Amino acid sequence: MEPAESGARRPTYERIAEILRAALEAERVPQGTVLSEVPLARLFGAGRSPVRQALGRLEADGLVSRFDGRGFLVGQEAPSRVEVTPSMLGLCADTIGLVHARPADALYYGVERELILRSLRGPSRVNELALSRHLQIGRSVAHDILLRAQAAGILEKGDNSRWVIRELGAERIEQFYELRMLLEPAAIAQAAGRIPDATLAEIEERHRMAAAAWTSTEAATLDQLETDLHVTCLGYAANPEITEALRRSRTVLLSGKHVQRAIGPTATVDRFVDEHLSVIECLRRGEGAPAAVEMKRHLVLARDKALDRLHAFQAMPGADVRASYIEG
Repeated sequence: MEPAESGARRPTYERIAEILRAALEAERVPQGTVLSEVPLARLFGAGRSPVRQALGRLEADGLVSRFDGRGFLVGQEAPSRVEVTPSMLGLCADTIGLVHARPADALYYGVERELILRSLRGPSRVNELALSRHLQIGRSVAHDILLRAQAAGILEKGDNSRWVIRELGAERIEQFYELRMLLEPAAIAQAAGRIPDATLAEIEERHRMAAAAWTSTEAATLDQLETDLHVTCLGYAANPEITEALRRSRTVLLSGKHVQRAIGPTATVDRFVDEHLSVIECLRRGEGAPAAVEMKRHLVLARDKALDRLHAFQAMPGADVRASYIEG
């Protein structure tokens, strides 16, 4: 089995197919066993879609076949609804960890989008069990998704230990940017000259590649660009308490892409990549004071654009998010 880091770069269905293939080739799954989407999705803590794709891959390889019933048949014997167990598939904490080494971005980003867009309308609650049913995934995977959203400042645990979406209104956006404008310029000035040249070169290259194909840039790439400047570069500040204090403001970094795409073609395209590059170029020259000036300029522009997007979204008719797992 490959290392988790390598597996994390591959689609979930490929990792599931690999585990199933190994079990079938080792003959741990009895002939006549029927492999069905729902039971397998529960075993892997995954959605039905990647399981369906994995079974399709196994069918193409001749390892399973369709029959006059629901699911896929192992071997040529008469179908038997034998329970497929974790031991048959060689599933343990390590192999499940490979499937979910990093929760599927497609799942997380969809939930993140719904949570953030709902936060623009006011506070709400999230039902973890309803989320697992909504995504057709295991409860533990749903919990991990919500923990990730909590780490990003989108969710918090209420007094009764229930998940609560924090409101992201104009006042809170302004408060976040006030914090960031106080701390980030100081942090980036400290970081100048401390960031390894190879790291800066990689960050700059990633930004220039994104700038060249901006209209087709994916959400995960946008997040990476924000992380490059506002997490990685700031992480080299001499005072680590600054970056720790900034952790809670990450919500506004994540919200922009979702709100802009929800507004649609009427929104002004935010090419923050150019503002980032102005800061990065100063860092490449080892110039802390100019980097701080460019960072402050970027944050002022980002605040104004965030508020404009908020008002545009709130003015849209029918823009409320009504996902089945969001209550209130």
